[in-house]
Amino acid sequence: MSDQPVAVLVPGRIHPRILERLGQTFEVVPVPMGPVTEIGADVRARIKGVAISGALDNGWIDTLPNLEIVSNFGVGYDGVDTKKAVEHGIIVTHTPDVLNDEVADTTIALLLNTVRQFPRAENYLREGRWKKDGPFPLTPLSLKGRKVGILGLGRIGMEIAKRLEPFKVEIGYHTRSRREGLDYTYYSSLKEMAEAVDTLISVVPGTAATHKIFTSEIFSALGPNGVFINVGRGTSVDEDALITALKNNTIAAAGLDVFYDEPNVPDGFLDLPNASLLPHVASASVPTRNAMADLVVDNLIGWFREKKVITPVPETPVKG
Repeated sequence: MSDQPVAVLVPGRIHPRILERLGQTFEVVPVPMGPVTEIGADVRARIKGVAISGALDNGWIDTLPNLEIVSNFGVGYDGVDTKKAVEHGIIVTHTPDVLNDEVADTTIALLLNTVRQFPRAENYLREGRWKKDGPFPLTPLSLKGRKVGILGLGRIGMEIAKRLEPFKVEIGYHTRSRREGLDYTYYSSLKEMAEAVDTLISVVPGTAATHKIFTSEIFSALGPNGVFINVGRGTSVDEDALITALKNNTIAAAGLDVFYDEPNVPDGFLDLPNASLLPHVASASVPTRNAMADLVVDNLIGWFREKKVITPVPETPVKG
């Protein structure tokens, strides 16, 4: 890098470790999240990188003439218009792998919470009802003997599948193409998988192809013993259809860590006894978020020092 520090734009809130480390190497330019705000032409010209957690307004790509890289905090990067970035020759990176274990662990915990109602049981104890009303009611569901179908058998999906094996459940999956060398059952469509299993776990990202793919038809196919778990993106679910399916016992239960319009959670979910709800915390531990933060900064440093990045997104034009 030259003697003049490279300027990095930071729209909105981001992990404090990122800001701390960026400040050691770059000129940090904080701006509000959302539409482009006025900044001086000299500053705009110095900005060559963006560190983002959330959605990057396309206006920044249009108005930053020397932008080279957008470093995204998170494995999902649907908040960045990668097509537009590619058209401008801009590198986009994300933070895969460092959060795989944490998300997979959380998925198993959410599945157990959903079928065995452990959060409700703890509240029962804390409210003094064990002593007053007797034992917590038997849970109608169990993980024992279930057939689990995973939508999205990428890095995180594989870690979830590995963790499920000791639970002695049957494991299947659906992806765009069959994965070779696996003992898991492959299903050619989401509908086929929903009909064959009694537990669906979604790990898919938020894309046009996955928008509201979990419909009333899929929930009906899953059936009255069905359990739906979502740790991917809330945009993949028709939430009205899911609420109706839970109310009508079209499916038995759901565990959700993600929602369509976060942090806005539909009121219809909140009073459902057969829904286990988390505020998008699958990767939210200090060690994992620190590792993600470091990867955001290391991608920026690597690019401006050696024109190399560690974790480009698949669509990005890696150069140099």
